[in-house]
Amino acid sequence: MSDLEIRPAALNDIPAVVAMLADDPLGSRRESPEDLSPYEAAFRRLADDRNQHLVVAVREERVVGTLQLTVVPGLSRRGATRSIIEAVRVHADERGGGLGTQLIQWAVDESRRQDCQLVQLTSDATRTDAHRFYERLGFTPSHVGFKLTL
Repeated sequence: MSDLEIRPAALNDIPAVVAMLADDPLGSRRESPEDLSPYEAAFRRLADDRNQHLVVAVREERVVGTLQLTVVPGLSRRGATRSIIEAVRVHADERGGGLGTQLIQWAVDESRRQDCQLVQLTSDATRTDAHRFYERLGFTPSHVGFKLTL
């Protein structure tokens, strides 16, 4: 039996989630764990939207991983519903132990439960280790992504 629980995030999990978001070269430039107010406001918006699933992985009452799953109804692909996995993070001292795989498997299983026909994700072009990880889990690099900062 695993001592890991994957559950919906709660407001009091936000400091740990933000710390993980900030704990890498990209996140350290984007995130501001000193001021949690914008994250708390975002959490409330997510909590009010039934298509948003912010989850945390907890081991021994400690948040050790997180991801966000968004369910997107659509018209393309014959009206297919898809899901998008974002912000996958594993605490530094938990990396390499299979937690990332468990989080992604949770997201895929939840996507099936929500009748999604496709699971997609994006990963920063510089995250080559993450790309290999996702490919090992069966994801294919099928598209080129674009962003416009507003």
